[in-house]
Amino acid sequence: MSGHSKWAGIKHKKAIVDSRRGKLFTKLARQISVAAREGGGDVEGNPALGLAVQKAKDASMPKDNIERAIAKGTGADKDSAAFESVLYEGYGPGGVALLVEALTDNRNRTGSDVRHAFSKHGGNLGEPGSVAYLFDKRGLIVVSAQRYSEDDLLAAIEAGADDVGLDDDVFEILTEPGDLAAVRAALEDSGVEIDHADVVQQPSMRVPLDADQAGKVLRLIETLDDNDDVTEVHANFDAPAEVLEQVAG
Repeated sequence: MSGHSKWAGIKHKKAIVDSRRGKLFTKLARQISVAAREGGGDVEGNPALGLAVQKAKDASMPKDNIERAIAKGTGADKDSAAFESVLYEGYGPGGVALLVEALTDNRNRTGSDVRHAFSKHGGNLGEPGSVAYLFDKRGLIVVSAQRYSEDDLLAAIEAGADDVGLDDDVFEILTEPGDLAAVRAALEDSGVEIDHADVVQQPSMRVPLDADQAGKVLRLIETLDDNDDVTEVHANFDAPAEVLEQVAG
């Protein structure tokens, strides 16, 4: 399985409690607004909006903030800015491929910032299509293997999950993107607590990294994550959980 999945879980836990919570809420609100604008404000009838709202709830975003973000997207808030989705592709230290998802109201500004981050941290921004073929969009749910057994996750398979795999101390449950919400709900209904759930870009191949290389790649990812316009960063690296926790520390 993927060391990057472990990093995603670590990053998820840090983001909820760190001093950048305000920035995290801003990014989540933007994702909610764009999803509502593109697919309507009905959470049940708009899977993208449902996912964005669930991510906001996971981060303890207040209900009023979520409702305001939906209102902006549906046009109830006339001052809403028009953001668009942009995907950047490139390579980081050690030959690691990265996909960078962004929501921006100024492509030139965001493109310049992303290019600068790659250059500053030993990477190179590539052309569209240069690394996207190395990833497949999948739903990913992470559950503690210390608290649960594979038998506890049968509800996921029954709800349509494609695969359940053990990776060190976590189970990784893969789904089709459209099935993520249903599989997550089935697990929660059966009493399983979710550590992390999201639609991710799953690497078809992974680059193993030592501690030094992992540190360089994670510094690049953190710089990209810190950009207001960047919503998600996906990478095809692999490293032991203890290394990721140490360099994230």
